[in-house]
Amino acid sequence: MLEIREIKPVKKQLLDFVHYPIDNLYSDNTCYVPALVTDEVDTLDPAKNPAFDFCESIYYMAYRDGKPVGRIAGIINHVVNKRSGKEEGRFGFIDFEDDEEVSKALIDAVAAWAKGKGCTCLTGPLGFTDMDPEGMLIEGYDQLGTQATIYNHPYYPKHMEKMGFTKDVDWVEFKITVPPEVPEKMQRIANIVKQRYEVENLHYTNRKKMVADYGDAIFGLINEAYDSLFGYSPLSQKQIQHYIKMYLPFLPMNDLSLIAKKDGELIGVGISIPSLSRALIKSRGRLFPTGWYHLLRAFKCKNDIVDLMLVAVKPEYQSKGVNALLFTDLIPSFNKNGNKWAESNPELETNQKVQDQWKYFDIEQHKRRRAFTKEI
Repeated sequence: MLEIREIKPVKKQLLDFVHYPIDNLYSDNTCYVPALVTDEVDTLDPAKNPAFDFCESIYYMAYRDGKPVGRIAGIINHVVNKRSGKEEGRFGFIDFEDDEEVSKALIDAVAAWAKGKGCTCLTGPLGFTDMDPEGMLIEGYDQLGTQATIYNHPYYPKHMEKMGFTKDVDWVEFKITVPPEVPEKMQRIANIVKQRYEVENLHYTNRKKMVADYGDAIFGLINEAYDSLFGYSPLSQKQIQHYIKMYLPFLPMNDLSLIAKKDGELIGVGISIPSLSRALIKSRGRLFPTGWYHLLRAFKCKNDIVDLMLVAVKPEYQSKGVNALLFTDLIPSFNKNGNKWAESNPELETNQKVQDQWKYFDIEQHKRRRAFTKEI
C-alpha cells in the first residue's frame, strides 16, 4: 500500500527526507554526488534559510509498506511570481523509485497544495532560489555529477512526460580541458580590456580582508548580472549576509578572480572551487565521522577537476572581453593546482554570451538538464 506523508520541518524528519536518495536510490551509483547533508537540511529549514522571507514550502515522502520510495518539495517563490506575473508553484528535491504510481502521487500532492495556494502551473525541478540546484538531468547519466547540480536516473524525465509535463527551459553543461597556458588570443584581449576600460585584477591573500572589502559587492554583482535570467530570484540583503558567511570563508583565494575599476568598483567575478564530488561520494554527504577528512583533502591535495561555480560580469561590460581577463587570471592557478578539466555547471542553452567564453577552449557538451512545466 502506498502512503504519502507530509514531512514537517523539524530536524529528525528533514534528515529522513535528505538521507532518502543517498541511502536508497543511489547508494551504489558512481556518478551521483550527494548534497552535503547539513547544508541541505538548513536549506529546507525555515529557521535557517532566509529565502523563507518570501517563499513557502511543503515536503512529502512516499512510503510503500513502511519503506520510503520517494520524496518531493513544493515551493512558491512569491518574489519570482510577482516579477513574472505568473501564479507558479515549483517542485524540487524530487526523487522516486521507477514506479509511476509513486511519482504521480508525489506530483499530485504538490499540485494540490500549490493549486490550493492559487497557483495555476507547476514547474521544476527548481529550488527556493537560483542558489539551489535546478533542472532534471536528461543527458549525461554516465558523467560524474557536481556538488552544485542534480543527478537523477534516466527514468525520471520519462515519468514527467507521461504525466503531461513539457519542456520549459534547458540548461547545458560543458567539460572544459584546462590548457597548459593562457591562449594567446585570450591574453591579447585581456590586455586590451585592461587598457581600454582601466580595470585590473585584484588579488587577495587575506580572506577576511577580501570578505570585508568585496563580500557584499560580489553578491550585488550577481544580482545585476543574473537579473534577466530565467526565474531569477534577486538575493535580499539578508540572503547576501547568509551566503557571505556560508561560502566566502571557505573559498581558496587563488581560485577567486575579481576585476575592478581604479575606483574600486567591482565589475567582474569568477568563482571556482576544487571539485568536491569524489569527497562527497566517499563521505555520503556526511561530515562525521570521517567526511571532513575527505573534503579537506579535496581542497588541500592535487585535484584534476575544478568546478566553475559562477561567472558574473556587470551588464554594461558584458560581451566586451572582461571574461578573458577572468580566465587569464584563473588558468595559471588551475595548472598550479593540477586541474586537468573544468566543469562549467549549468548554463541556459539560450545564453550565448556565457557560451561564447568557451570558444578559446577544447570543450565537450556532456550534460543537459531540463525544467518541466504543466498547468494545474
